[in-house]
Amino acid sequence: MKQTPRPGTEGYAAEAPNLLQVYEERPFAEAHPGMVELIPPSPLNVLDIGAGTGRDAAWFAARGDRVTAIEPTREMREGALALHPLPNITWIDDGLPELASVCGRSFDLVWLSAVWMHFDAAERAAMFPTVAACVGRRASLMLLLRHGPVPQGRRMFAVATEETIELAAQSGLACVRAQEREPDHRPGVHWTRLWFTRN
Repeated sequence: MKQTPRPGTEGYAAEAPNLLQVYEERPFAEAHPGMVELIPPSPLNVLDIGAGTGRDAAWFAARGDRVTAIEPTREMREGALALHPLPNITWIDDGLPELASVCGRSFDLVWLSAVWMHFDAAERAAMFPTVAACVGRRASLMLLLRHGPVPQGRRMFAVATEETIELAAQSGLACVRAQEREPDHRPGVHWTRLWFTRN
């Protein structure tokens, strides 16, 4: 019996072979300008939600961090494990909105890159406390927002930066950096990078 994909993962299974190549071509520092300098020294306990090809998880692991990589699409998760078979990355079949596998755990850094736009406004409001609960004391959350045209076969929604900052504030997280509307190589696509901390 064919399993129904989790909300937000539509299109990724079929495109996994291509995405596993394309996403890996862009180095971590190039993909996250202005964020690298905010990352505390290792070793960190990192939660990568929607870890995709594992590029980001592998960057953290290579510097000595312990990474819990959550990826709900089997084809992406298995491809990522083949690309990055590092002992300090734990791959888990899980995803938003529940994050059941990490319930009750807290991390030094929660990494949420290009995932949030897959959920509508009501889902985002309901999910933020779940994400925030994973951010430990004196810990951080990086949230990368995508803006622009929706690729065919994907599920995406417009996400306002102000909405995201307000949801974070309601969960006790303060925005310490917002990089707005950085252009992408794809026509009409822009990104906002947000860094939050909990005191």
